[in-house]
Amino acid sequence: MIAFSRFSLALAWGAAALFTLAGVMLTYEVVARYFFTKPTIWAAELSQLCLIWGSLIAMGWALSNRRHIRVTAITSLLGHGPQRALELFAMVAVALFSAIVVWKGFDIFYDSFERGRTTGSLLNLPSWVAELSVPFGFAVLFVQSLVESVRLLRGDFIPADKVPNE
Repeated sequence: MIAFSRFSLALAWGAAALFTLAGVMLTYEVVARYFFTKPTIWAAELSQLCLIWGSLIAMGWALSNRRHIRVTAITSLLGHGPQRALELFAMVAVALFSAIVVWKGFDIFYDSFERGRTTGSLLNLPSWVAELSVPFGFAVLFVQSLVESVRLLRGDFIPADKVPNE
């Protein structure tokens, strides 16, 4: 579990780098287009890829650090036992949903890969480059939800009112 947590953290740092790279590319595009009237053919599409990959590969880290959206209006009124049970239920639901997305997402990726689909843009990148991020990101989320389930079953639980709000 520690190794996967490190992997998840590395992916989160990679996502941060991708977000930064997207910002740099879009800034360059704005400057090139509006100050030098020399727009690029690559900045918009590559920054979209960075944002897509960054968002999806960071999901596991967000789950492990409870940085996803949580509605705790009712659960925070419950005792620690019911909160833990609901948290475990949520992790199982995330795991099931993620498994379905990995399955269906892989089918979409593989179909595009086999058929050689492209984006149809000026760069004409293969479509599977963006589509692969879905099964990969949700596979990471699936494993992380299983890790979180095991942690909950072992008694490692943070009540809703104690989760940091940084």
